[in-house]
Amino acid sequence: MATETRDERDEPEAKDEGKGKGRKKSPSRRTSPALFVRQVIAELRKVIWPTRRELITYTTAALVFVLVMVAIVSGFDYGLQKGVYAVFG
Repeated sequence: MATETRDERDEPEAKDEGKGKGRKKSPSRRTSPALFVRQVIAELRKVIWPTRRELITYTTAALVFVLVMVAIVSGFDYGLQKGVYAVFG
């Protein structure tokens, strides 16, 4: 399972954290596309990605769950259809 933790030294310290507590950013100020991409890449580096084995396990579990739910809903649908045909049919 993905239970790995990171050291504090792996995490860059947040700048301006706790400074200017009451100060708000101007709503007209926008982030440039280059800064946005850099921020996205920085956040993706923080993600602990699953191993191939974990990914296969999670995918298999999700597909089995979906197939079971499809079977249950199809069974209810078939039963209701037969009931409606018996009553009104």
